[in-house]
Amino acid sequence: MCGIVGIVGKAGVAQSLYDGLTVLQHRGQDAAGIMTIDNNMFNLRKANGLVRDVFHTRHMKRLTGNMGIGHCRYPTAGTSSSAEAQPFYVNSPFGIAFAHNGNLTNAVELQQEVSRIARRHINTTSDSELLLNILAHELQNCTESTLTPEQVFQVVARTHKKIRGAYAVVAAIIGHGILAFRDPYGIRPLALGKRTTELGDEYMVASESVALDAVGFKFVRDVAPGEAVYITEQGQLFTQQCSETPTMSPCIFEFVYFARPDSFIDGISVYASRVNMGKKLGEKIKREWADKDIDVVIPIPETSMDVALQIANTLELPYRQGFVKNRYIGRTFIMPGQTMRKKSVRRKLNAISSEFKGKNVLLVDDSIVRGTTSGQIIEMARESGAKKVYFASAAPEIRFPNVYGIDMPSANELVAYGREIDQISDLIQADGLIFQDLSDLVEAVREENEQIARFETSVFDGDYITGDIDQSYLEGIDAARGEKAKKAPVVQAELSNLDLHNFDQ
Repeated sequence: MCGIVGIVGKAGVAQSLYDGLTVLQHRGQDAAGIMTIDNNMFNLRKANGLVRDVFHTRHMKRLTGNMGIGHCRYPTAGTSSSAEAQPFYVNSPFGIAFAHNGNLTNAVELQQEVSRIARRHINTTSDSELLLNILAHELQNCTESTLTPEQVFQVVARTHKKIRGAYAVVAAIIGHGILAFRDPYGIRPLALGKRTTELGDEYMVASESVALDAVGFKFVRDVAPGEAVYITEQGQLFTQQCSETPTMSPCIFEFVYFARPDSFIDGISVYASRVNMGKKLGEKIKREWADKDIDVVIPIPETSMDVALQIANTLELPYRQGFVKNRYIGRTFIMPGQTMRKKSVRRKLNAISSEFKGKNVLLVDDSIVRGTTSGQIIEMARESGAKKVYFASAAPEIRFPNVYGIDMPSANELVAYGREIDQISDLIQADGLIFQDLSDLVEAVREENEQIARFETSVFDGDYITGDIDQSYLEGIDAARGEKAKKAPVVQAELSNLDLHNFDQ
């Protein structure tokens, strides 16, 4: 899962790109990068680490220019090498900087096409670099000095036909403008914003609307599935549908976990959808757990707090904050390596013992993925004096790997894979465990935009919306994106031979 931003402005855009990335930090904590264009030259800073750690004053001063893109990354394919931090770039044609959120499901086929047909060299194992080179190859036929919007949209249409999977893309083309587009299913989100200044209109695209808010851009609309947005260096906006069969099917896990509550995605308030999840789950608990002697409802911060409050209201029970979160520890769910996740839970949360002592507590979390965090939190509650610990998940059982940009590479790592609810409950040592029904989850999100007929829900039901996923594919990503891939040696990016003095690695 990653965050992307792109801006065409009338003055320097580096600070706005930085500010946008800081509020998208929840989407990726492994690496960050910004590429700006000034005087037909790329200016780049990217490295492993949080946004605030990657960019210092000396870097920001070098990121000059009125047009640029940014990216924060958590890798779901490839490795955690700093060489795979984005944006990527190619020099031909024109010079293209590129950032991508998502995952391509036909990367193996594309690798062969890029090397054999396009005769382009790939320096990393990232599918994002593959996608960049596919796009660049399609642009190769547009070698005129002026690149028209019509040509750009034809390129995107041809690219859609070649690639499969989930993708939201932003690319900066030297001497021309910024291009952004979204996969034909709209699995990964992308929003368009506008800001009017004394010098003229400025445009921005970002993974979530909250990034637009943070830098003073007004949300215009979501980029439609399959649609492309092209903004010229002069600030002219062009849009066109580039897919023959676009279908709105956003990833429902964005609303469960990834997106910030103050974001709007595809006309849906993330906050409101989580409130609805709480109402649905509260009603189920009331029906099925009437015999449970629950004293208090406690959320596991922070994504589940809105859900837990609604559950408490529905059950007419007290709602309490029982855990204090250390905000300087990253999300354990997206930390590579099981050992790292285990060590981080205790550093991330600390229990308020007075809220647990002598009580039967209902803990509420947004989801249960591997079960590691859930089990340790239940243990913390017992150590703090809880008599009984019940557990509720705002999402259904996650039984299948994700192939569209979320790091759930192996079914064997999922606690619900091949297990019934009672078995999962025993494994995490809860006194009772209840999950949201998938139909209720879909309805909770769909209530905010009834025009969406279908959501991407493959992690719950194994129904992969792109229609190209079989068991052999899942076995392949299990091998390629397992723990060994996460521990691959770091390969430093070699920029020393480039005659581009403004690059700073």
